[in-house]
Amino acid sequence: MELPKKCKAIIYDQPGKISTKLEEVDVPEPGNGEILVKLTHSGVCHSDYGVMTNSPGQVGGHEGVGTIAKFGPGCEGSQLKEGQRVGIKWISYACLSCPPCQAGFDAGCHSARISGYYTPGTFQQYTLAPAHYATPIPDGLPSDTAAPMLCGGVTVYSALKKSRAQPGDFVVVSGAGGGLGHLALQIGGKGMGFRMIAVDAGSKEALCRECGAEAFFDITKYDKSDEGTKKLAEDIKAVTDGKLGATATVVCTASNAAYAQGLEFLRFNGTMVCVGIPEGEFKAIANANPSIFVIKQLNVVGSAVGSRKEAIETLEMARRGVVGTRFRTDGMESLGKVFEEMERGEVQGRVVLDLWA
Repeated sequence: MELPKKCKAIIYDQPGKISTKLEEVDVPEPGNGEILVKLTHSGVCHSDYGVMTNSPGQVGGHEGVGTIAKFGPGCEGSQLKEGQRVGIKWISYACLSCPPCQAGFDAGCHSARISGYYTPGTFQQYTLAPAHYATPIPDGLPSDTAAPMLCGGVTVYSALKKSRAQPGDFVVVSGAGGGLGHLALQIGGKGMGFRMIAVDAGSKEALCRECGAEAFFDITKYDKSDEGTKKLAEDIKAVTDGKLGATATVVCTASNAAYAQGLEFLRFNGTMVCVGIPEGEFKAIANANPSIFVIKQLNVVGSAVGSRKEAIETLEMARRGVVGTRFRTDGMESLGKVFEEMERGEVQGRVVLDLWA
């Protein structure tokens, strides 16, 4: 198959602003151990919005799905085939041999590369990927459906595994109607047997209920004061067994207030899993008084994306219908408008770019 010399790519052209530009770039040549992937779809993640405001000239994106168009030298042991579908994740390269990798913590790899940040990402029609780390896409799972699983899906799956919750336990998801949250509701409820409680704006209640939320709380009806947080926590605890609170809170939204609230939802020995990263000035978690942790024996744990193994497990759940992304498909030229919607908090579920539309 003859490959083109040029392809379309979306460039972040004005740092600090929502500004993207569709350009033609050279189709790269795969080096040692690399494959050239003809991408067909790429999911749009809130992290892409954050990267865009700080990385001029970069091609973003880290939820890419496509087919292998060419092998570089040194790929003989990869067990991949030309034309096979593969995915490219946030961590686009991990060595799989350093101590973090051996512990299943690919995000902590000493040699990790981030797609769309340190290396050109998936908002383009052709890109490179390491043969040993590209994620195979299972047969029967459409490419547009698979794309958001490569970040949103694997991220919340890994986070839920760290929550210490057991089947039948209550788990609260803050930002439950967003790209991460709506996947967490499904994986937690259908895939892991948890009883899911959703917290988000009232406009997202229908989506959250559809994704398996047993209870929903409209965050816009509670102010961010100590009194508002206390009332929200009381209302959430009222729907849990014995009104004791949730076993875990998974904070998917990039909100400092959500972290302060999340601690209040927990029962004794509960766990708050930190996923969303608030933007702007760094702030400590409000209400995180050591006495609360001692008296209630609370746990706080961070969770950054997931391993290649967890990505494969997530994609298999999607193939089986355990989890499905609620998404709409747009063309490459629409990315700027999608970021504007993200800034206003209007995106429900996920947006996937069709890179050849």
